[in-house]
Amino acid sequence: MKNSWIKEKSILIVDDEIELLTMLKSIFERAGYINIMTAVSGEEALKMISVKIPDMVISDVMMPNIDGFELLQEIRAVSKIPVLMLTARGEAEDRFAGFEMGADDYLVKPFLPKELLLRVEAIMKRVYPEENRLVTLENVVVDLDRAEVHKNNEVIPLTAKEYGIFLKLAENAGRIVTIGVLCQTACGEIWQGYETTLMTHIRHLREKIEKDPSNPVSLLTVKGLGYKLIVK
Repeated sequence: MKNSWIKEKSILIVDDEIELLTMLKSIFERAGYINIMTAVSGEEALKMISVKIPDMVISDVMMPNIDGFELLQEIRAVSKIPVLMLTARGEAEDRFAGFEMGADDYLVKPFLPKELLLRVEAIMKRVYPEENRLVTLENVVVDLDRAEVHKNNEVIPLTAKEYGIFLKLAENAGRIVTIGVLCQTACGEIWQGYETTLMTHIRHLREKIEKDPSNPVSLLTVKGLGYKLIVK
């Protein structure tokens, strides 16, 4: 659940190297992004932007005809959408030029896919902040910002452990989260032997979020594997 809204944002990737463009698109799609567009030149990118402005642009700097800096200038003439510049150049002057023109970030090739994803996520969070983080379940609403359960006109606080476990489940809503992952979330790297304590936390969570904790409809046990959170 967490940050799923980011992966719904539209991102236009611009690079004249077809193989790299394909690889970048694949990186985002494997990470769960569902609205990735590509352009092989600054000209093509401008045509696409003239039809519909994306939520973010990732552009190479070194391109023929309209390079990344020129593309950035054209974008800034019509929009304040975030732009991340990619380049093989590492000179400070190029980074300064990009920032002065309004680039939001600058990533030098080669880079790790994880770094690219984290940079994009950080930019998206800054530019498109969530108004609130509420998780709606069958019988309650959980406010993640306040670590509170709203149930029958009552506000029930979550403990730190309960919050951590619930957040991990909410991030993976509808999917199985293994016992090991939840134990690690609650107590760190060394989690063996924590399974019984986890069950206690799960029981307390159910008491707070379920109408009938003995017959849960939101926090389900997947026998032999782990748990799954069902959101509305």
